[in-house]
Amino acid sequence: MSDATAHRPHLSFWQIVNMNVGFFGIQFSFGLQQSSMSPIYTYLGADEASLPYLWLAGPMTGLLVQPLIGAMSDRTVTRWGRRTPYFLIGAILCSLGLLAMPFSPTLWMAASLLWILDAANNVTMEPYRAFVSDKLDKKQHSLGFLTQSAFTGLGQTLAYLTPSLLVMLGMNKDAVNGSHIPHIVIAAFLIGAVFSLASVLWTLKTTPENPLTAAELAAIRSRPPGWRHTLTDIGAAMRDMPPTMKQLAIVNLFQWYALFCYWQYIALSLAATLFHTTDPASQGFRDAGLLNGQVGAFYNFVAFVAAFALVPFTRRFGPKRMHSVCLCAAGVGMLSIPLIHSPALLLLPMLGIGLAWASIMGNPYIMLAGCIPPERTGVYMGIFNMFIVIPMIIQIFTLPLYYRSWLGGNPENVIRLAGALLLCAAVAVLFVKLNGRQGAGRL
Repeated sequence: MSDATAHRPHLSFWQIVNMNVGFFGIQFSFGLQQSSMSPIYTYLGADEASLPYLWLAGPMTGLLVQPLIGAMSDRTVTRWGRRTPYFLIGAILCSLGLLAMPFSPTLWMAASLLWILDAANNVTMEPYRAFVSDKLDKKQHSLGFLTQSAFTGLGQTLAYLTPSLLVMLGMNKDAVNGSHIPHIVIAAFLIGAVFSLASVLWTLKTTPENPLTAAELAAIRSRPPGWRHTLTDIGAAMRDMPPTMKQLAIVNLFQWYALFCYWQYIALSLAATLFHTTDPASQGFRDAGLLNGQVGAFYNFVAFVAAFALVPFTRRFGPKRMHSVCLCAAGVGMLSIPLIHSPALLLLPMLGIGLAWASIMGNPYIMLAGCIPPERTGVYMGIFNMFIVIPMIIQIFTLPLYYRSWLGGNPENVIRLAGALLLCAAVAVLFVKLNGRQGAGRL
């Protein structure tokens, strides 16, 4: 099967763009979660020390769903392709979750809807990444995955910025529903529901999957059916895991623990630092939410631009060196955020965070795609996601244990912790062993 997939047709830049448009909607959804879930939970009465527990949906569904869906998509043969049915069904469910989320009247309902929304996103995610790997020759992996990273930046830019744009268009930033959720947040989720489905439909219309060869079809059909055999495939893939993938797991431990700390507490940190409030019913708290959306949009726009700008540097210096540099920039930026008391100055650390976000969504997948067998792309993409969500789960169950005792109950200290962990990740990635050509930076 490897021989049959070794030489794929060279795609133009715009073909690669069309292939990745669907990632825009997926990441718009994630951007809404990152920017709005902690404020929504706080509006509904959550205690800030318990916020990590309420974010459990994403990592748990990722841990359970993505490896299974990835392995299933490797085995799937339909008239629509191997990967397409999964990310289409996921996009539909994601849109429904986004429609319902901002109307949650209680904390338990919002948390339950997040489980549904994250499960839907996870059904979409790894088959989509495998789809990109399926379509592209290894020489185009850097452009393909960094283009995907660019759409991550663009989708999340607009997700973070949408409430502020709605205010500019005349909506009242202080108007709230009976659960104290601002109307601008509700409107942003409704817009996200449209983008989530429409962008995936665009990709399906413009970019069909590569037809399977007779040898590939025979290999898939020769595998015994059933979920038990799918689980066996996952277990076998874990045993045969390439060393590069194991080393990337250490990098992911640091960087994704850090990112979850940042997303959960940045709005609370800005409220305390710039608006001197912890009261979710206050205007200052709502203003901090808007500011978080604006600076989050800025770093995601930086990620959108940086994803394309990183392509020649990644080709020249290699993905691990560029990833280390980008993580260092973000680590220093996060350490500086609690020292800043002017909204305008927040744009400086966001430059580093945006650069790292572009790299995180691209360079690890370049390193991964270069070390896994093509016929097991789906299952290995799903397993790799386990190395993303396990650090999140560890963060969820450990941070509340020391939030008050070690961090003084101060959200600013959580942001400092995130910065220090990103610097650790920058060091860890330098120890990752790549294939010869990847290590030399020739992708």
